[in-house]
Amino acid sequence: MNKTGKDQLKRKFAPLLLKWNKEKNKRQMPWKGEKDPYKIWLSEIILQQTTVKQGWAYYNTFIQRFPDVHKLARASDENVFKLWEGLGYYTRCRNLLATGRYISKELNGVFPSTYPDLLALKGIGPYTAAAISSFAFNLPYAVVDGNVFRVLARMFGISKAIDSTGGKFFFTTLANELLDKKQPGLYNQAIMDFGALVCKPALPVCSECVFKKICYAFLTNSVQELPVKENSTTIRKRWFYFLVLEYKNKMAIRQRTEKDIWQDLFEFPLIESEVELDKKKILQQLKKKTGLLKKDYDILNYSPLLKQKLTHQLITGQCITIRLKQKPGWKNDWFWVTPKEIIKYAFPQFINQFLQKKER
Repeated sequence: MNKTGKDQLKRKFAPLLLKWNKEKNKRQMPWKGEKDPYKIWLSEIILQQTTVKQGWAYYNTFIQRFPDVHKLARASDENVFKLWEGLGYYTRCRNLLATGRYISKELNGVFPSTYPDLLALKGIGPYTAAAISSFAFNLPYAVVDGNVFRVLARMFGISKAIDSTGGKFFFTTLANELLDKKQPGLYNQAIMDFGALVCKPALPVCSECVFKKICYAFLTNSVQELPVKENSTTIRKRWFYFLVLEYKNKMAIRQRTEKDIWQDLFEFPLIESEVELDKKKILQQLKKKTGLLKKDYDILNYSPLLKQKLTHQLITGQCITIRLKQKPGWKNDWFWVTPKEIIKYAFPQFINQFLQKKER
C-alpha cells in the first residue's frame, strides 16, 4: 500500500469503525460499558489468556463474591485460588491478590487514575493499563491485543512480526495514531469487537466488512498471510504420574511451591518423567519416591491417559489410586484430607479431570 493509500485509510479508519460499532456491533459482555476501574481491572485480568466465553462465568462469580476491592483483599489465598480453578496461568491470580491488597490497604481502595501509575501495579502491563485508562477514565491510550494486531496488519498490509520488539512498537505507535482521542474507550472496545466478530483469525467475514474496499489484505488476497509471527513455539513434553495414596478414607496431598507450572495449587505425590513409563517402571519409581514395598499397598486403579495442553508444554500421564495398609511416618510436606475436604483445595485441571470422574 502506497503512502497516499495509507493516509486515506488512516483518515477513514476511526469513522468507519465507529459507524460499524454503532450500526452492526451487537456483542454483549457483562463488563462492556463499565466505568468502575475495579470491575474493568478484574475482567481484563481474567480475560488474559482466556476466551470471553470461558471468562464470562468466572467474572460473574468473582463480582458476586467480591463486589469491591476491599472484599477481594480480605479473602484468603485458598478461597480465591479455588474460584480461579480452571482458568490456568495462576500467576495472574497471585498478582490479582497482591495488587488488590495493595490498592485496598495502601490506596484506601482507590484505583490510580493515570496510565503510568496503573502500569506500575503488579500484573498490569501496557494493554491492561490502556484498557483501564480508556474505559474508566477516558484517557487516550490505545489497547493493542491479538485482535488489534490482526486488524491493523490486514488493513494496512503490515508484514512486521507481531511478536518482535520492533513489530510491537510499530503496531502500538500506529494504534495510538488511529485512536479516536475524544472517545478512546468506545473506540478501543469497537476495534477489539471488530477483530472478534468480523476480522477473525481463521474465517474472517470479509464480505460484510466495512473496510473491504480499502483493506490491503482483502484487495491483494492475502488475508490468511497476515499477521506475521517471527517465532515458532517449541512445545515441551512432560509425563506426570500422580500417586493417589489412600489410607482410612483420606488422601495425601501437597502444595506446589516450586517456581514451575501450577505454583500454589495442590497435587498428589508426583512421579515426573521426560518419557512415558510402563507399570513396572512406575512401581519402581513409587518405591524410590515413597519407600513403600509391595507388601505395604494395593494398586486399585490406573486412570485412563490424562492430558493438559499449556502454552509451551504438553502434560500427559495418569493418576494411580493406591490403598495403603498402614499410614507412613513421612516427614515431608504431604498432608492427609478426606474426600469432603479435598474439594476445598484448588488443583490443576489435569488432576480435576481425574477427580471429576472419581466422584461419579
